[in-house]
Amino acid sequence: MDRGFYEGLNLTLAQHPSETDERMMVRLLAFVLNAGELLQFTRGLYADDEPDLWKKSLSGEIETWIDLGLPTESRIRKACARARQVILYAYGGRSVQLWWEKNQAKLQRFNNLTVIELPLETTRSLASLADRNMQLQCTIEDGHIWISSDATQVPIDPVYYYRSS
Repeated sequence: MDRGFYEGLNLTLAQHPSETDERMMVRLLAFVLNAGELLQFTRGLYADDEPDLWKKSLSGEIETWIDLGLPTESRIRKACARARQVILYAYGGRSVQLWWEKNQAKLQRFNNLTVIELPLETTRSLASLADRNMQLQCTIEDGHIWISSDATQVPIDPVYYYRSS
């Protein structure tokens, strides 16, 4: 509701052999939070030079680069140089705070970067929704996010570490 995006999406989400259910569901969450006509899953784990998701303009320029996890500062620097907007969904519990403390000074110089933490209890709850034929609903209202299946609902309260102006 907050974004004015009301679409039913039929997605085929391939899970990399080394990818956990938690990471796959974070990737799906990142997709629904940024859904739009040109947003695409990429080769992700298969390609070092691509994010997990991106939105490219019709002329091929990268408008939005979306990464997951705790990438190196150099990867983020390269992403910020290649894309108009970079969004990082960090997850992993306590390690996110440690990663942020280590990289904060270097990352806050980028004017096209947003760093969002997804709390550990949230990503674990999302992982429990993973199923071969998932039917999920996502609601975003007044800044609150819910992912729902027929059986359960997962509230999501992302923590914004950094949002460039």
